[in-house]
Amino acid sequence: MTGPLIFTPEYYARMRALENDGWWSAAMRDVAALLLAQLALPRDGRLLDIGCGSGQTMAWFRTLFPGWQTFGLDIAFDGLRAARTLGETQVLAASAMDLPVPTGSVDAVISLDVLQHLPLRGGDEQALREIRRVLRPGGAVLLRTNAQSIPYAADDEAFAFHKYETDEMRAKLQSAGLIPIRIGRVNALLGLAEIRRELRARRHTHGHYVGLLATPSNRQSMGWKLKRRWLRMEGAAVAHGWSLPLGRTIFALAQTPSEQDGAA
Repeated sequence: MTGPLIFTPEYYARMRALENDGWWSAAMRDVAALLLAQLALPRDGRLLDIGCGSGQTMAWFRTLFPGWQTFGLDIAFDGLRAARTLGETQVLAASAMDLPVPTGSVDAVISLDVLQHLPLRGGDEQALREIRRVLRPGGAVLLRTNAQSIPYAADDEAFAFHKYETDEMRAKLQSAGLIPIRIGRVNALLGLAEIRRELRARRHTHGHYVGLLATPSNRQSMGWKLKRRWLRMEGAAVAHGWSLPLGRTIFALAQTPSEQDGAA
């Protein structure tokens, strides 16, 4: 059986539940925090969350950096309605490929699981150019995408779904004028358990996108805690500059050139 398809009300309901109770989401926040710690972020600034959904990433970010202002964009009205219901009022409908944000006005960008769903053959590159445009000199971007793994997934034309290789991600960041700091895979060992479930789900679809398969689990269970801890260790390896050979998720941390770089 497949999971909820992206951009549907069921998708956002499942995503909110996973953000609250899923070990994967908790561990991914741990990895994101480890990577952000590689930066000397100021005490205050402006964060843009591209593909903000229900706004839970912005709320999480403010627990780490309470002096920052956050605002988010998404193309899905169901996600934005949920964000406003949860108290995130600084959200609006917009495309990642055409950001309604002034040039050089943002200190940091976070975009999680968005690039892989943009129009194939150039949508992700346009989004990266827009991210580069809105970031100030020395600004940072943290990205998370699906990674090409086992089973291999060809591009899905119906859902504009693409899986990345780390070299591809590095090349696209550099082409957009962004300087990669850390790029690496996580969800390597635990991701192997997803293979059977994805293959089973594909039998019920006509493409390679199978929807959101994960379901919430008991936060108090030992399995929940061990899985989170293991995935955090993989993230620590990426934060230290290691490149894992496997992994179903790619994190990329990059910066724009600083004013000193531009003057050099």
